[in-house]
Amino acid sequence: MAAHNETGTWGEDKASAFLTDHGFEIVEKNYRYKHAEIDLIAKKNKTLVFIEVKTRSGTGFGMPEEFVNYTKAKLIMKAAENYIYSVDWHFDVRFDIVSILILPNGSLNIRHIEDAFS
Repeated sequence: MAAHNETGTWGEDKASAFLTDHGFEIVEKNYRYKHAEIDLIAKKNKTLVFIEVKTRSGTGFGMPEEFVNYTKAKLIMKAAENYIYSVDWHFDVRFDIVSILILPNGSLNIRHIEDAFS
């Protein structure tokens, strides 16, 4: 597996633990629909949350969350639409980003950005 894939998988695991610690229930990981993938799908109360996880080891090219562009957001929304239909969800939905920055000392800066796009 390529190093960036390993970093991404590692970041998704960290994001899952972070969200679980904050009261979310992870219901799906790496949900795929056509050309789209949703990293995490979680529930909290009566809200279904579709989460894109971005992990970076530096800010030379920008903060991790800045890598979710319009095209990526549209793909996630299309996949979410399919998921909502497939599970017959009738409550609120939201699109979040979990940004993970690995600092030079090895510690993590984790930011949960709610309602990142719609």
